[in-house]
Amino acid sequence: MTNSDHSKSRSLLLMVAGAKGAVASTVAVAVATLQKDPDTLLPSLTTRNSFPYLAPPHAVHMVGWDTQPAKLSDCVKTHGVVPENIWKRYQSNLDELLIFQAPPLDLNLKAQVRHLMQDIQVIRKQHSNALPVLINLLPACIQLDLENFMSLSQLYSKVDPSNFPDLTYVLASILSGIPVINFSPNHLEFPVVIQQAIKHHVPVCGRDGKTGQTYFKVVLASALKARCLHVGGWYSLNILGNADGKNLLNPERAAGKVANKTQLLDDILGYPVGQKYGEPCHKVHIDYYPPRGDAKEAWDVIDFQGMFGLPMSIRLNLQGRDSILAAPLILDLARWMAVLKLADRSGLIPELGFYFKKPLGKNPPLNFQDQVHSLRELEKECDSLNAHR
Repeated sequence: MTNSDHSKSRSLLLMVAGAKGAVASTVAVAVATLQKDPDTLLPSLTTRNSFPYLAPPHAVHMVGWDTQPAKLSDCVKTHGVVPENIWKRYQSNLDELLIFQAPPLDLNLKAQVRHLMQDIQVIRKQHSNALPVLINLLPACIQLDLENFMSLSQLYSKVDPSNFPDLTYVLASILSGIPVINFSPNHLEFPVVIQQAIKHHVPVCGRDGKTGQTYFKVVLASALKARCLHVGGWYSLNILGNADGKNLLNPERAAGKVANKTQLLDDILGYPVGQKYGEPCHKVHIDYYPPRGDAKEAWDVIDFQGMFGLPMSIRLNLQGRDSILAAPLILDLARWMAVLKLADRSGLIPELGFYFKKPLGKNPPLNFQDQVHSLRELEKECDSLNAHR
């Protein structure tokens, strides 16, 4: 049996940090749907016809961790993302998923990492033939500056994991040789983390999944730049009423997400929006509005100039479903990361910038055209490498 044939027999295993949140519980319903009724969900996956050397998309399982003691099906019901007539038929599948309790808060960082690595050993025994991928879906937290930490021992001695739980899961996964998707807005790609990823031959991608408003912002900004239309201002407002929105009421927790949503515009256009006025004119606001639930709404006002400096504007209103937009991207990313692990890629993967508000790595593609092109080239590279394994 060739390595390619062996890969075809290995299912994909999603290991989710924050497994009972709105996005993760929606992913769990999607996984159950893929297992039982794949034709319902396959049209939503951009990788459904890619990677023939992997098991088909419906060969997927999910495990995870959470602090919430309630049953997963109860969490799905509470979040209200997926209508009951859809998820109810998979209730038994949902409640059979292996969801560990998050590490005890009284443990230090090193002990929590060790605790999670023991959980991972249990998971690997139960899914011995699977290709595991960690997906970080923990909520936004207060940002820590760990850029000058150059060793694991420094991290272990200085970082309080209660302030930065994401780091525990990422380190445990990297030290276990498991690829990492950072779908959260939290900054995790510190030098010491990426050094460990390279050392353990682990690919890492992120940061901050690009699902709705920011996806269309990238598309529009790229189109305006292509037409040499100068953007003088861009006002963005989000309202959402889920747990993510409530968490972002804290300005310190919201800071990372706002920065991720703001910086990309200047990067795409190649100039600071508002330079004509001598101050930044790309405004991003996120408001918690409980009636919206997970069905967030976004408004954008875009002011730009054409020939002779004559002003024009665009108004965009998106009424989206945050977790419904996110779940297929997570499934696609998990397949990408499994393939990249098989292809022996390690460290940050800039070519996956299409999926993130803050693309990471060396010279990541920024505009929409380049991001799509990079994905195509990456797929060719992976296909070529895996064909010769």
